[in-house]
Amino acid sequence: MIATKQKPFEEILESLEGEKKIFIVGCGDCASLCHTGGEEEVWEMEEKLVVEGKEVVGTVVIDVACHTLKVRSVFNELKEQIKQADGLLILACGAGVQSATQVTDKTVHPGLDSLFLANIRRHGEFMERCSMCGQCILDITRGICPVTRCAKGLINGPCGGAKDGKCEVDSQRDCGWVQIYERLKERGELDRLRRYQAPKDFQRTVKPGSLILELPKKGIAK
Repeated sequence: MIATKQKPFEEILESLEGEKKIFIVGCGDCASLCHTGGEEEVWEMEEKLVVEGKEVVGTVVIDVACHTLKVRSVFNELKEQIKQADGLLILACGAGVQSATQVTDKTVHPGLDSLFLANIRRHGEFMERCSMCGQCILDITRGICPVTRCAKGLINGPCGGAKDGKCEVDSQRDCGWVQIYERLKERGELDRLRRYQAPKDFQRTVKPGSLILELPKKGIAK
């Protein structure tokens, strides 16, 4: 999931300057889990905008706001309300904002800041564990990502700057390579640390990325 945080309300108001009628879009997936763009947050945003003299002409929480075809379908159903709006405020990640941009000619405003791809540790607690680098080496490090867990993103470590298991960059942060060492030690696989990892092939993460699945064709039953 994508971890998000809501932009300061003053920043949102500034972006909406000159626009009187606003339509609010939330996301029932990641933003709901982060409590930044679910039903309650959309309602709270509506209340705050009304206090500031805005007219909220409609709201919707889309199941998955980054699903462009789904967003198009929902917008078509609500086209009369959206038609009245001067602008749309999107309480979803950047992908959700851009899905909305693709299917409407209305001005679209992001209400959230996208932070990182998150693992859910428990309700309300999110941790970054993957940087989506396009070249996974978790088999070598036995499930602990050095690109993400090491503050320096070292794929050959440790750097030698850790103290008492903590990172020299941030004394409150556990050293990713110490964690990898301990994991390999438990498994009797410390020899893996001797393997040199070649520099990453950044062609694998050229932006913008795209992926089109080649799905198997379904046979016709006879």
